[in-house]
Parts: sequence; structure tokens; C-alpha cells
Amino acid sequence: MAERNILIVEDDSDLAEGICLSLGNDNFRFVCCGDLAAAKEAFAGGDFDLLILDINLPDGSGLSFCREVRRVSRVPIILLTAKDMELDIVTGLECGGDDYITKPFSLMVLRARIRALLRRNAPEEKSDYQDEIFHFSFGTMKFYKQGREIELSKTEQRILYLLVMHPGQILTREQLLEWVWPEGTEYVEDNALSVGIRRLRDKLEDVPGEPKYIRTLYGKGYVWDLQRL
Repeated sequence: MAERNILIVEDDSDLAEGICLSLGNDNFRFVCCGDLAAAKEAFAGGDFDLLILDINLPDGSGLSFCREVRRVSRVPIILLTAKDMELDIVTGLECGGDDYITKPFSLMVLRARIRALLRRNAPEEKSDYQDEIFHFSFGTMKFYKQGREIELSKTEQRILYLLVMHPGQILTREQLLEWVWPEGTEYVEDNALSVGIRRLRDKLEDVPGEPKYIRTLYGKGYVWDLQRL
């Protein structure tokens, strides 16, 4: 999966570091700036998928930067504010912010908000996969192997989608877990992914115990192996 670039504009270095550490395994790359001057320079020279922007900064208001960004880009913006005041929230949204979070906040909540915004602003995804053996239509939820229809659960569909849309690419358990259960893997049983993979193999493989299509690379993850087709 493509790496997502996130610009964090926050003068509290401990908070910025905490955000980076808590989201470090989510395929994100962070650029952190402690003031508006550094943020403007970074934004001008970078290609970002999302901004996390503190409203109160040492050299000015984050709202003015939000307005500047909105004149040239539709990049999603999450505003951080220490004040739980309706006026600040309304002003921030009117300046072009897509979402806001009031300090102090849960990093788990921030992660969920980031994922939701990135999904909302993602380009239209492919919905079909076809080769000489399989035809998967994720839009209509119709799945075929050599013309024979296969019934898949929603979880199995999500696992399969990520695999077949990244053929030949090793996907880690963490990447699959985050995709299949985007609102938080903390509440998912440890073996839920393994069960989903096993059920997919039972339905797609010629010999489930000797998988050819959904291969396991021990210590690395899973891969949809086009060479076996």
C-alpha cells in the first residue's frame, strides 16, 4: 500500500512525537513543524495527504495557514485546539478545516479520525479483478472461480480485496488487520485474521492445505501469487 504523507504543525514537541510514535505502524510518513514559518516551507516543498494543524502557534494562528492552504489545495485538514469553544470550532470549519479535535485527546480517537478522512478523500478504487481462473466483482459482491460462484463473508471480501489489488506484494499481518478492521484492532481476536485467511483458502484453493494463490511468507506476511496462476 502506498505510504501516506502527513504534515503535523504543533509547537508541543512531546505531543507531536507521541502522534508519530502511536501511528508509526500505519504506513504513514510524518513531517513535523513547530511553527507557521516551518510549516509553510514544508507544505510548499512537499506532497501531503493530510494536515494536522494546531490553531495556536508561537508565530501566529493556524487558522490563517488553514485559509492559505485552502486557496491552493483540497488536502484534508484536522484542526487541534485547546479550547472547547463553539466559536473556535465554527471558525476553524469555516476556514476550511475538515475536522477538529479538542485537547487533550485520545491518540486512538485521532487515529480513527485520520483513517476516516483519508478514506473519504481517497481516489475511486478499482472494484473488479479478473485473471484466467478468478473473477471478483467487489462492487456487486459476486465472486467466481472458473465460472463457479463462491460465497464470501464481508471479512473475507476485505481480506481478498487487499491481496488481489496488490498482486505479488507482501502484505504484513498488521497491514491486513488495519485494513479489515479500520476502527481499531484492539478489539479484534488475535486469530481473527488467520481464520479469515483459512476460510478464503478453503473456498479458493484447489488444495487448501497446499495453497497456491494466497501464500504465506513466514515472518513476513501474505501474498497473492500471480506466478502460480
